Amino acid sequence: MYPLNQAMHNKHPNLTETYNKVILTIESCKTKNQLKGANKMVENFKEIYKEVGYPKSLSYSLDRALKLKKL
Repeated sequence: MYPLNQAMHNKHPNLTETYNKVILTIESCKTKNQLKGANKMVENFKEIYKEVGYPKSLSYSLDRALKLKKL
């Protein structure tokens, strides 16, 4: 898993929970169709949290997790 630092968790607890859920979803994918759904979750995460100014490292981390999981 790609844990967030404690400062980020304290500032945006929902961001932390959502990020962790997306990572867990990516890791649990067993089919290309599931991975496609996880990709949509990543896109939604980026769209929703860009308004609060989430760190770009989270975006890169999610993209990397998707890339590593390619089936």
